[in-house]
Amino acid sequence: MEIGIDSFAAAPLKSTVSDSQALIELLERIELADKVGLDVFGLGEHYRKEFLDSASTMILAAAAARTNKIILTSAVTVLSAADPVRVFQNFATLDLISKGRAEIVVGRGSFTESFPLFGLNLHEYDALFKEKLDLLLQIRDHEFITWKGKYRAALNNQPVYPRPMQKKLPIWLGVGGTPASFARAGELGLPLMVAVIGGETHRFRPLIDLYKQAGQRAGHKPSQLMVGLHSLGYVANTKEEAVADYYPGYAEMFTRIGKERGFPPVSKERFDAQNHSLGALLVDSPEAVAEKIMRHSKALGGISRFTFQMDAGLSHQKLMQSIELIGTKVIPLVKKAEASQ
Repeated sequence: MEIGIDSFAAAPLKSTVSDSQALIELLERIELADKVGLDVFGLGEHYRKEFLDSASTMILAAAAARTNKIILTSAVTVLSAADPVRVFQNFATLDLISKGRAEIVVGRGSFTESFPLFGLNLHEYDALFKEKLDLLLQIRDHEFITWKGKYRAALNNQPVYPRPMQKKLPIWLGVGGTPASFARAGELGLPLMVAVIGGETHRFRPLIDLYKQAGQRAGHKPSQLMVGLHSLGYVANTKEEAVADYYPGYAEMFTRIGKERGFPPVSKERFDAQNHSLGALLVDSPEAVAEKIMRHSKALGGISRFTFQMDAGLSHQKLMQSIELIGTKVIPLVKKAEASQ
């Protein structure tokens, strides 16, 4: 199992740290993640004041120059609002800079600001995504493209450059809880990245089964049908320390987002309910987090990748400490548990 981190490059809204310094610190965290043995680091894509990741491939390219082994990916690329040709070119370039370490996780995103920003109709977001994913996959698989769609100019035997170092640039499909999205990933034979940020993780098992069944019916090999899990988490020396560090920022962030969407404020009781043995949160000691990763993997029928989302108002120092604990303690514990199975 690969273990890594997904970041939204949170802007320091209530801090004396500048946006420039925040990005420098983010690059330092990616560099540390590579040094201590994490497998993957992903960057989201948002168009809001509180995040600095609207041009995530530029940050990933800067990280590529400072790292050696870690996979660099999006988390996610909002494909409905993007040009698939430019998406491919950007990640192919990242792949060349990183010497074959680039990946893409495409999805529809959880915020909607990109649609008015780029003059798109939000009501067409699924049709846009479906058409653009088809084009992106064709560009990935073929150097010369002949293609026609509704939302973009047609291509007639048009080559797309540069080509990546990897023979086939990895493209994952990022999903939330929509059955149609799981089935789509299976039909296309794409690896699946599941965002579980609330509730109980094992409840997603029927959707994982739906994904694998759709893939098998479409004739894809089981080895193609990989499942990754993205969850909110943070590792400290003890559970008490982890909760004390993580909860204040978590409560502020999700209360703010919840207010936009008509949800009640976050409570400590609700947080604790999400952080119990079956809940989606992984805010605990290295030993408990490793056990929970293995428990979630078993509940979902086996996962190939797990990524922490730790953006919750934590200081750079706290995030660095957590990354080091993940690399030096959580990953060895997970590998040991896998070897014993």
